[in-house]
Amino acid sequence: MNDQIPILQNQGACAAPAGRQRQNLSMAMFHTALLASLVFLASLATSAFAQPAKPADPFPNRPVRFIVPFAPGAANDLIARAVGAKLAEVWNQNVLVDNRPGGGTVVGSELVARAPADGHTLLQIGLAHALNPSVIAKLPYDSLRDFTAIAQTGESPFVLVVNPALAAKSVKELVAMARAKPGTLAYGSTGSGGTSHLMGELLRSKAGIDVIHVPYKGLAPALTDVMGGQIQFSFGSWSTVGPFVKAGKLRALAVTSARRSPVTPDLPTISEEGFKGYDATPWWGIAGPGNMPRPLVSRINADIRAALATPELKERFAAQGIEIATGTAEQFTAMIKAEIVRWAEIVKTAGIKAD
Repeated sequence: MNDQIPILQNQGACAAPAGRQRQNLSMAMFHTALLASLVFLASLATSAFAQPAKPADPFPNRPVRFIVPFAPGAANDLIARAVGAKLAEVWNQNVLVDNRPGGGTVVGSELVARAPADGHTLLQIGLAHALNPSVIAKLPYDSLRDFTAIAQTGESPFVLVVNPALAAKSVKELVAMARAKPGTLAYGSTGSGGTSHLMGELLRSKAGIDVIHVPYKGLAPALTDVMGGQIQFSFGSWSTVGPFVKAGKLRALAVTSARRSPVTPDLPTISEEGFKGYDATPWWGIAGPGNMPRPLVSRINADIRAALATPELKERFAAQGIEIATGTAEQFTAMIKAEIVRWAEIVKTAGIKAD
């Protein structure tokens, strides 16, 4: 019996290390499995971050609505349709020109200000967009905050025209007539607070003359009365007044821009005629709702500039007496801000009251 005790003790002594070995092995296997799991999870996370983000819906993914806040046939409408047709080709989507005249461009502009900022609603804007904050008392939107300036498209001075029977052959002579008989000469505009109204008031302010403003419901009736002798002068785009000038029904005296127009290089500027600082150049461009994503703005800007560079649009613009003018969205934004400030000062100096 005594001989068996050491044997049993020895067996117990041998059994304990074997258990620890099994326990250590199990722990090692657990740690290995845990480490493998962590490595696997980490690889999944890394793989997820490495995958490119799901692309946004391509632009445009449906027809684009192009709001023109003027009646069909005006320069704004012609420009919008020409550019819109080219963009439709590039985008392989319809670009639907939607004329929404009224309220001095306010009706159409408000539609765009309230639209989603996804690029599928665009607005044709022009000089009136910069005038309205000064001549309309309660705009239903902020002309800067509620819109995104995308790209300028063109510019073209208006032309000061008179009845051919009028003795004045130059702006100086027209001003001399007005000074000789204060309150007798009259000019027509497309309405109070409109572009041609402001041009007349700027001339009145620069020349120090007393003339009568006669508002019309469009340029056509104003020009009809100039040709008929009921009023003495008016302002209009070359695309509108040019045919009448060539036919001898109107006489062109000068352009309203700071420099001569390549379309009418023989016509002096009003500033050249002695009224320094006179500059009233209508311009056009494309905007969208406020807060459009910058990558989208850059994309549309690039497409517009590419369209304007085509021979087809160059010819169409030239035929309308419009000079192509474009640049970055940032440059267009800065120009609009400067125009709002400049025309606010002109309106204040001229004493024009907001409607």
